[in-house]
Amino acid sequence: MLPICRAEPPGSVRYMPCETGAEPAIDDAQGPSLRPMHDRPLILGIHGLANKPPKEEKQAWWAEAIREGLRRNLGEDPRDLSFDFVYWADLRYDAPLSEDSNREPYYPARGRGPFPSADGVCAPTLTDRLYRIVEWAQEKTGRLVLDDFIIEHRLDDLWGYYEDAAFRESARDRLREALEQHAGRPLLLAAHSMGSLIAYDVLRQLECDGRCPRIEHFVTMGAPLGLAEIKHRLAEEHGALRVPYAVARWSNLGDREDVATVGTTLAEAYAPNLTGVGVIDRPVLNTYRRPRGSVNHHKSYGYLRTPEFSEAVAAFLDREDAVAPVEMSDARSA
Repeated sequence: MLPICRAEPPGSVRYMPCETGAEPAIDDAQGPSLRPMHDRPLILGIHGLANKPPKEEKQAWWAEAIREGLRRNLGEDPRDLSFDFVYWADLRYDAPLSEDSNREPYYPARGRGPFPSADGVCAPTLTDRLYRIVEWAQEKTGRLVLDDFIIEHRLDDLWGYYEDAAFRESARDRLREALEQHAGRPLLLAAHSMGSLIAYDVLRQLECDGRCPRIEHFVTMGAPLGLAEIKHRLAEEHGALRVPYAVARWSNLGDREDVATVGTTLAEAYAPNLTGVGVIDRPVLNTYRRPRGSVNHHKSYGYLRTPEFSEAVAAFLDREDAVAPVEMSDARSA
């Protein structure tokens, strides 16, 4: 039986053995505006599929997309928005994307005012309905032919993740190390695409290791966690699919035109944990366009500047009410 992580009281140390009792609360006498840097809220990002630009560039682009969304959607530029980034593309690719070969760079979107929102209804699309019929047939026959095709030919790094154990463990280690580095800080873990799979695996594994990294908000974007093959693999390794014990809130953002999000909603597939935390599926509109104008409903920058993601960040940072430039964690130390 997997060890159960205890819910922690507000202000307690957020990375601790599951068996320990409550840690001493942080002294709030100084007030939230005087918090030391090591205790201020941190957004920790982890990227998804395919090769990427160099880490420093990719990290800076994620931070800029987050800030762009906050400015346009909420008119905010929070003080001391600390951001760090888990980069794993170098584990699978010999060299990062060069400027000339990158067809999907970050750049500020045209226009002014808030980005568009979805209607809030997470109704299945026609593609979802068709996929669910195929998924039922796959489960009955035990042959996940469609999922194997999608993963191998459209989501190739997912295939490599399961076929290459050394790559899989190294990618997980990158996130484990980042969680250890930021132990004790309030964390919003923003995981895009395959990064959501790595994050889920790590959080479930840490339960077995007897350690509970407190994640105040787990935000998945364009997550393939509803694919039958992925659910089957996760259940094989971790047991029943559910929200990790360490997660205090899980929001899943998905554009219904994003092929990675096809299938069941995560709220249907992943049961609440023992503290009652369930997945909240939030439909969004990913409006990212490549420089030449074609759309990519799966792109991370489009997800990071949606109103729904901006609202999640603002709520997470609610304790910080002043305005100042974004602070970047040292990319070279992660």
